[in-house]
Amino acid sequence: MTVTGAPAWAVVPAAAVLLAMALAAAVLDALLDTAGTGGGGGTAAAARGRKWARPLVEAARLMRQRGRTTVEPDRLLWRIGTAGPLVAALLMAVVVPVGGAVVADLPVGVVWFNAVDVTLWAAVWLAGWGPNSVYPLIGGYRFVAQALGYELPLMFALTAPAVAAESLNVGEVARAQQGLWFVVWMPVAFAVFLGSVTAFSMWGPFSSPVGRDAVGGVLAEAAGVDRLLLLTGRYALLAAGSGMAVALFLGGGAGPWLPGWLWSVIKTLAVLAVLVALRRRLPVLRPERIVRLGWLVALPAVLLQLLLVSAVVVAKG
Repeated sequence: MTVTGAPAWAVVPAAAVLLAMALAAAVLDALLDTAGTGGGGGTAAAARGRKWARPLVEAARLMRQRGRTTVEPDRLLWRIGTAGPLVAALLMAVVVPVGGAVVADLPVGVVWFNAVDVTLWAAVWLAGWGPNSVYPLIGGYRFVAQALGYELPLMFALTAPAVAAESLNVGEVARAQQGLWFVVWMPVAFAVFLGSVTAFSMWGPFSSPVGRDAVGGVLAEAAGVDRLLLLTGRYALLAAGSGMAVALFLGGGAGPWLPGWLWSVIKTLAVLAVLVALRRRLPVLRPERIVRLGWLVALPAVLLQLLLVSAVVVAKG
């Protein structure tokens, strides 16, 4: 399937699709939440039936809630950090092909995705620094610490499909998988990539930057629209990462009978559902353990995967 660039105005529907997928992730997360559904008969059943609407109700509540102020905050940096995750998710999404179209058909789209991910280091840290409060700052430093553990493995996980396709263009990587998806012979790179997506989304085992033991970490002082932006940014990052996983490892829009754009959406929603479900099935890891696992387990494993991929490419000539 040939991927072509879309006109500039396509960034608007792309943003709408990203937000729709973020909402779908939030709804699924609410449906999987078993807390508060106990009790007897009809009351519990009614509570379970209303859970799908919880994200919309919470969004409406936060939009009406007043923002929180602290003593001598750095408001500019706080606002930049608050909006950073959602903006980063959109910048990631513009290089992800949907079927045969992509908003920004960059020749270095894989590098672009990695570069935007690195900006999250600053964004999340600023969200913790800006309020001039202890717990958000702890959350910001926790994110930087765990980023040291996942960033290098993520870089080499992104490199493996690019080497196999002999291109840094995401559309070319997706097109190179005709007949055999890269996930079949790059399972380690695929697993490391998905782990890194959950890490830069502060999700599941990598959610210590927003952990309850730090009163919410970077979310501790966020209220109203600020909190809504940060929460939406986390779901949007999961959605953007899932879309990139589909393009790099699951054949993009390739599939029988259905149009390519629909296959891209179906695969992305499937990956997104798996990532959302991990939240309550894996324990939260401390940043130092993430660094240890990243450098001593994930990095050697993905380097061996990259070596194998490079050998196959050279053998094919």
